[in-house]
Amino acid sequence: MIQDNIYKLLNEQVNKEIFSAYLYLDISNYYVDNGLDGFANWFKIQAQEEMDHAMLFVQYMQNNGLSVKLTEIAGPEMEYLSYDLPLNEALKHEQFITKSIHDIYDSASQVKDYRTMQFLDWFIMEQGEEEKNAEDLILKYKNFGSDSKGLYLLNQELGTRIYAPPSLVLD
Repeated sequence: MIQDNIYKLLNEQVNKEIFSAYLYLDISNYYVDNGLDGFANWFKIQAQEEMDHAMLFVQYMQNNGLSVKLTEIAGPEMEYLSYDLPLNEALKHEQFITKSIHDIYDSASQVKDYRTMQFLDWFIMEQGEEEKNAEDLILKYKNFGSDSKGLYLLNQELGTRIYAPPSLVLD
């Protein structure tokens, strides 16, 4: 049985993942407004992935007899003043989510909740990938974004990203 403190952390994570989708959709909208449809595509797909992550937490909770309590989710309040600012914010946000998942894992470990720890293993690997992708995007922008031709090509590259549902299977 999942203890109350773990339940609370899992439930909070659902809302954090949904906020992540809000944030990335907001960033996507910024790039649409600025004519960078490839950047917009990349973040729109990122928003879809974050909603998938939220649903995985929901399903895990439901599979373990827990009720999901959704709370109000505030919209992002970031004002993007340059093309690179959203990229840096995305990395900071991924680092925040990584810490949150690590905190749940640590709490589950303390009470020997091996099932939750096993569930979180996928997210720990996923967060490593998420942070690497964010870092790579920042580096690409740093290397090519200040040149209009480089920005154009980077935008084209990001426009080729396609959505792939998560590979985690819950029973």
